[in-house]
Amino acid sequence: MGVVSRNIRFDWWTIILYLLLILVGWMNIYSASLTDVSTTIFDFNQIYGKQLLWIGMSFILIVFILAIDVKFYERFSSLIYIISLFSLLGLFVLGKNVNGATSWYAFGGFGIQPSEFAKAATALALGKYVSDIQTNMKEFQHQFRAFLIIIIPALLIVPQPDPGSALVYAAFIFPLYREGLNYIFVLLGFLMACLFVGTLVIGVNWMILTIVLLALLHLLYLKRRKKKVKLKQYILPVLLAIGVTFSVSYVFNSVFEQRHRDRFNIVLGKEVDAKGIGYNTNQSEIAIGSGGWNGKGWLQGTQTKGNFVPEQHTDYIFSTIGEEWGFLGSVTVVLLFIFLIIRILVLSERQKTTFGRVYGYSVASILFFHFLVNVGMVIGLLPTIGIPLPFISYGGSSLWGFTILLFIFVKLDASNYINR
Repeated sequence: MGVVSRNIRFDWWTIILYLLLILVGWMNIYSASLTDVSTTIFDFNQIYGKQLLWIGMSFILIVFILAIDVKFYERFSSLIYIISLFSLLGLFVLGKNVNGATSWYAFGGFGIQPSEFAKAATALALGKYVSDIQTNMKEFQHQFRAFLIIIIPALLIVPQPDPGSALVYAAFIFPLYREGLNYIFVLLGFLMACLFVGTLVIGVNWMILTIVLLALLHLLYLKRRKKKVKLKQYILPVLLAIGVTFSVSYVFNSVFEQRHRDRFNIVLGKEVDAKGIGYNTNQSEIAIGSGGWNGKGWLQGTQTKGNFVPEQHTDYIFSTIGEEWGFLGSVTVVLLFIFLIIRILVLSERQKTTFGRVYGYSVASILFFHFLVNVGMVIGLLPTIGIPLPFISYGGSSLWGFTILLFIFVKLDASNYINR
């Protein structure tokens, strides 16, 4: 589905899905922020009015992105990446503290969060590097440099402190996997997450015992199958796993802040604090559960209208969808995200250049990570780490960041049709 104009065809399925998510987002922001003193939808003193302004400016931003020559994004990707790193560094000097995190630049009554734009810059830089090396990701030096591109902005974001935004950079492992990175890196990441959570749940001693028992059971299984087994091949992984287990206590108690520890403990069932740190999640679950099958109707949510869910127009916007649009509305939003992500992956596979393919996979991975974690924390399956739902949560920086991320790819994809 597309329209040909000057030999360039934009993928309208992607654009339509973007517009639908924007519409869903604004309607629910309007519902979550509507007050008795609200006048018109163009009241820019209200949250929904400000979001409408951000949306309008996003459309202007899209025009600029699509008007720029497609070669610009690859040619100047390294410069864009360096500028984004300096913007993150500048926060330590010029940043404004909001809700305990120095993640914003203040300009009058507006704020800009550079970490939202750094994701697109990192995706461009990663695509450029993988494209330049003209080989797969099997060699250690290429793996190291690619991981360095990903890790540097994440390390600058962590001490703001904003661990949620930094965690998003783990999504870049998937485009590297598509380009030939050994699956062992993905497996190691998954196993480390399991070790971390498992240690918090059952404790260090029991976790070590579990690791040893699992290794012995696997060893016995291989021997019964009469396969050759080298004991030393087990020693190093077991020692590494035990080392990670011992480090969990330090990371949890010394690196995490108290609010992060509390949120993990609540999700893991180690604390019940429905009126304290767990209040948001508890009220969010009540709001979603009360929506039933069809929902209470737009502007009719009692939990939403009663302001029972703090930050409902930002990180917890999905609870408004669940209450007012019900299970059917929630599934519709989930399907919109799934269709968009699948569409991006399909387009990525047909890219003529490695740069376009890697960038496309980066876009899909970032959107999927945000979607999965945000919905997971709103329904209580994951700890609250404070990352927005793409195109739906309130916020200019978030909306602009995701718009830039997506429409650079739309432009890259459109270049595939030139002179076809």
